[in-house]
Amino acid sequence: MNMQFTYPKERIRFAIFTFFFAQGLCMASWASRIPDFKDLFAANYAFYWGLILFMIPVGKFVAIPLAGYLVSTLGSRRIVQISILGYGFSLFCIGLVHHVYILGILLFCFGVFWNLCDISFNTQGIEVERLYGKTIMATFHGGWSMGACTGALIGFLMILSNIPPIWHFLFIALLICLIVLTGKKYLQECGSLTEIKQEEKTIEKNGLKLLFHNPEMLLLQLGLVGLFALIVESAMFDWSAVYFESIVHVPKSLQIGFLVFMIMMTVGRFLTNYAYRQFGKKRVLQIAGSFICLGFFISALLGNFFESMALKVIINSFGFMLVGLGISCVVPTLYSFVGAKSKTPVSIALTILSSTSFTGSLVAPLLIGAISQAFDIRVAYMLVGLFGGFIVIIVHFNKTFEIKG
Repeated sequence: MNMQFTYPKERIRFAIFTFFFAQGLCMASWASRIPDFKDLFAANYAFYWGLILFMIPVGKFVAIPLAGYLVSTLGSRRIVQISILGYGFSLFCIGLVHHVYILGILLFCFGVFWNLCDISFNTQGIEVERLYGKTIMATFHGGWSMGACTGALIGFLMILSNIPPIWHFLFIALLICLIVLTGKKYLQECGSLTEIKQEEKTIEKNGLKLLFHNPEMLLLQLGLVGLFALIVESAMFDWSAVYFESIVHVPKSLQIGFLVFMIMMTVGRFLTNYAYRQFGKKRVLQIAGSFICLGFFISALLGNFFESMALKVIINSFGFMLVGLGISCVVPTLYSFVGAKSKTPVSIALTILSSTSFTGSLVAPLLIGAISQAFDIRVAYMLVGLFGGFIVIIVHFNKTFEIKG
């Protein structure tokens, strides 16, 4: 039986939305407590802390060859459940750690499950988008952003209440378990039985060739934009809380940089479909890149220009809000292009896109850590801002992005 017609499509869409929400909740819960772990292990040397954070993209990198294979053979329904439960359990274990090497191992596992979530969740999202017959991928990524925004807010409140990370992370892990229990029955198979069997034959015959030897050019072009986007995301996820603490020097009650970034990222994703209708996907990506560039430069150049603490918080928050609004639409737009234009089986296509763009998250922790140590984190942020400009240039000159929303 084709499971996508077992339940009303609205319920299916909402269930997939909640899984994206759970992933964002888990990620932001970790990101909100990064300064606590940095202080716990006295990681004052920026490049050293960058090496520790580097274990997350290493885990994501290791998961790349597994993700497409597992999703295509075991099905995205199973991998969605395994990956999000593993993600939540890894977060809980991080809260227990008291040794920096164990932290590195757990962050590696966190990265593995993160990437498994990315591939399996977006496979589900593309399937539901096909069920609806219109572009709705941005709303799923809006669910991720809403979860991340909620996670950032919960983290902010936990920090203000002096609640240790272990209890914070246990609470998040239990919420994730509840989401899985209530939503798992609505998860989809990847198309009809005929389509599934055909895709399995295609993957069995050509999977490795598609993945390693002859990837579709469309996916490589999308992946390059994704690479720049993931550098930006990594800079904000891993370093925004540290930026407010070490550069702006604000008290805990005003460390709102990550929170305002996530709020605007969430708002942007729910506005993305409207923006598609008004401007088309190509123009939306160009606007997004411009906001990213402008936001980083405002924060880096003007964020410490005034003596007033209030003005520092306002200016840096405005810069972070622009970055959040800009980055909000980039990744869902790339995934939407995959669903609309790629001729490669979905799980393999997403793996190729992830493999190409992943380099951004792999490079970012070391790049930002090294530049911050040699110069200043503000210099690193200006460099990251330039990647927003690169997105504008690539999209402008590439016909891949001519499709209208």
